[in-house]
Amino acid sequence: MFDTIPTERPHTPLLDAIDQPADLRQLEEAQLAQLAYELREYLLYSVGQSGGHFGAGLGVVELTIALHYAFDTPNDRLVWDVGHQSYPHKILTGRRDALTSIRKQDGISGFPKRKESEYDTFGVGHSSTSISAALGMALSAAFTDSQRRSVAVIGDGSMTAGMAFEALNHAAHTSADMLVVLNDNSMSISPNVGGLATYFSKVWASKLYIAFREGGKKVLKRMPQASELVRKTEEHMKGMVSPGTLFEELGFYYVGPIDGHDIPRLVRYFENLKEIKGPKLLHVTTQKGKGFLPAENDPVGYHALNKIEPKVKTPQPVASKPQKKYQDIFGEWLCDVADKDPHIVGITPAMCEGSGMVNFARRFPDRFHDVAIAEQHAVTVAAGLACEEMKPVVAIYSTFLQRAYDQLIHDVALQELDVTFAIDRAGVVGEDGPTHSGSFDLSYLNCIPKLIIGSPSDENQCYHMLTQALEYRGPSAIRYPRGTGPGSVIDKNIDANKICPIGKGEIIRSGTRAVIFNFGVLLPEAQALADKYNFTLCDMRWIKPMDRQLAIAEAKKADVIITLEENARIGGAGSVLQQILLDAEIFKPILQFGIPDRFIEHGSRKQQLRDAGLDFESMEKTILAFFKTAASDTIRPKAAP
Repeated sequence: MFDTIPTERPHTPLLDAIDQPADLRQLEEAQLAQLAYELREYLLYSVGQSGGHFGAGLGVVELTIALHYAFDTPNDRLVWDVGHQSYPHKILTGRRDALTSIRKQDGISGFPKRKESEYDTFGVGHSSTSISAALGMALSAAFTDSQRRSVAVIGDGSMTAGMAFEALNHAAHTSADMLVVLNDNSMSISPNVGGLATYFSKVWASKLYIAFREGGKKVLKRMPQASELVRKTEEHMKGMVSPGTLFEELGFYYVGPIDGHDIPRLVRYFENLKEIKGPKLLHVTTQKGKGFLPAENDPVGYHALNKIEPKVKTPQPVASKPQKKYQDIFGEWLCDVADKDPHIVGITPAMCEGSGMVNFARRFPDRFHDVAIAEQHAVTVAAGLACEEMKPVVAIYSTFLQRAYDQLIHDVALQELDVTFAIDRAGVVGEDGPTHSGSFDLSYLNCIPKLIIGSPSDENQCYHMLTQALEYRGPSAIRYPRGTGPGSVIDKNIDANKICPIGKGEIIRSGTRAVIFNFGVLLPEAQALADKYNFTLCDMRWIKPMDRQLAIAEAKKADVIITLEENARIGGAGSVLQQILLDAEIFKPILQFGIPDRFIEHGSRKQQLRDAGLDFESMEKTILAFFKTAASDTIRPKAAP
């Protein structure tokens, strides 16, 4: 048991000798407990150096070792769900020394990634995909008559998504030869983890029972009535002591629950289950944060960890009050409007803390609904609430709203229902990389009729634009980034319609030659460019409806038109503005700044913006080159006064 994070690289003789899982399989089974200790110690050290997710990884150390020990990876396909728990897997698959670079620019990814290793059989980041992917691999193995095995490791939280059950249903229908490992670490799917349950799980995974069961099936095929009686008897016995009835009814051979930290038992079960053909499910119970006392006591707080900085002995100035993040602004706004209106309901798909809804959940428990990892359900239940004159507010990350696109169109927009979407993590998000970036929401929302879309440039606008969206009688969406803004003061005493009326932008400064139309939080960069080169700058705020009058009037005055947004250029706000100008028969050179047509790899937010060409220096260079070609001219900095 560890209670502190090692600051010096630990001495790990067994672990240091393992470069690939084949090395692991050369160890004696009795050595695996020591390996687990060394792996857990190294995981604590490396994440302390780099930061990143580690609570889930600590909980699957023994499970990871047992999987690679019992299965012939990478020939046998191992698919991790979500990927938060994949750090021990990365350590054992040739990336031990690279783990300190995890989530850094040019370092390894925080999630399994096919381009990174042959052991990362499927790229993940969004939950509940593992069973579907492993099923596809199992079907391929069957088609090619390969002996390759497929294993999906899925957490109990990910089992709440409908996609997981769709995959379970299909796997049973195909009788695919695959194994699903259900890692139960927090939801307590089965409270019946006592001696009797342990005893029966031992029986059900034993070779004797498997042989007896399969042999009995052959005999009883000729006696249908007796076969049905035996089946029901077995089903009811299992139902008394485990949740296996559900999975058995879906067509899986269920075993468990068993202790997911008992390596010898895990290895024995895996070896026995390999003898069973068809879809199988092993239910293991683990402890998130296992082996690190603070994480065991606070698994949510230690889900991820920041880099441990060395202590500085010199006196430090008193820290100023932490600046509020956009998610905190949203949470404060939600509580404020809920105080005034009893019809406000808050909904989140398992992102209460990340979306800033903790205070709302505490103050208004009867109006707070965490629907777990079920984005599609979150949107449609909000639609149902709106049908009954409630005012649902769905707090959701941009990247996860992608999963509920059909529901957004069909269940909300088509019916013109009054649902407000607070879209967090819009734009690039830093170290979590492209799986979590909100790079596409403006593009996929713009085309939906009846939906209004806002992109505030600071905290005060964010607060008031959320109010405008709430008051709008129909579907609305306000998108804002991860982290903090410029630090603007929120004035709650001013009418939101005066701050940011729907469909109206604002001229920040007037200039010559070019006009910059800004959409969102890159306004400081736009301001710096406009000030340096004496450009006109317009903060547009609303993407839909866009301020056509302002756009046309300022575009007519300029020689060059520049748009700026933290969204994909294709189909984004700049494309909408360009269409407005084309309809008005304004044909002038247009330079669109946005996320290019590629995925921006992980790194800090600052590094990602630079990679996308959205930092001041990159945009300045592009603008100067654009004037030379499109405008056949050069521009110079504004003369100092």
